[in-house]
Amino acid sequence: MLNNYIDQTFDRKDEFLKGEYENCTFNNCDFSEMDLSDFKFSDCYFSNCNLSLVPLGNTSFQHVKFKGCKMLGLRFEDCNTFGLSFSFEECQLNHCSFYNLKVKKTVFKNSNLQEAYFPQSDLSGAVFENCNLALAIFDGTILEKADFRTAYNYSIDPQINKIKKAKFSVAGIAGLLDKHDIHIEM
Repeated sequence: MLNNYIDQTFDRKDEFLKGEYENCTFNNCDFSEMDLSDFKFSDCYFSNCNLSLVPLGNTSFQHVKFKGCKMLGLRFEDCNTFGLSFSFEECQLNHCSFYNLKVKKTVFKNSNLQEAYFPQSDLSGAVFENCNLALAIFDGTILEKADFRTAYNYSIDPQINKIKKAKFSVAGIAGLLDKHDIHIEM
C-alpha cells in the first residue's frame, strides 16, 4: 500500500517514503541519493531541490513545476507517460534526456539544457525562454509552433526536424544553418 501525502510542505528533507504526493511543495530538498521510481507527483512544486541523477522508472509527474532545481542527467523517458506534464524555471537540466516523449507546450524558462537529448520527442508549442541549448540534440523532433526566440546556442536541422510555424529570432537563424558550415554576419 502506497503512502499518500496531500497539501504538505517539505523543507530541507532528503528522505521520502514511496507514495503519492498531491499538491505538495518541496523546498531545498535533496533527492540525489534516492530512487524516485514508482513515486507519483501531481500538482506539486519543487523549489531549489537537487534531483541530479535520480532514477525515474515509472515516476509520475502530472502538472509539476520545478524552479531553481539542479536536475543533471535525468532520464525523463523512464517516467510514466500517462498525463506527463511539467515546467521548468531557472533549472539546471544539462545532460537530461527527453527521448521519444510527448511533452507538448512544456515551458523551459531561464534554464540550462546543455547537451540535453530530444530525439523523437513531440515538443509542439514548447517554449524555450532564455535557455542555453548548447550541444542539445534534436533529431526527428516535432518542434511545430515551439518558441525559440530568446533561446541561444542551439543547432536544429530543419531537414530532420519538424519546425513548421516555430518561432526564431533573427539572431538565432544561424542555429538553423549550422550543418552548412557557413558564416552569417549581422
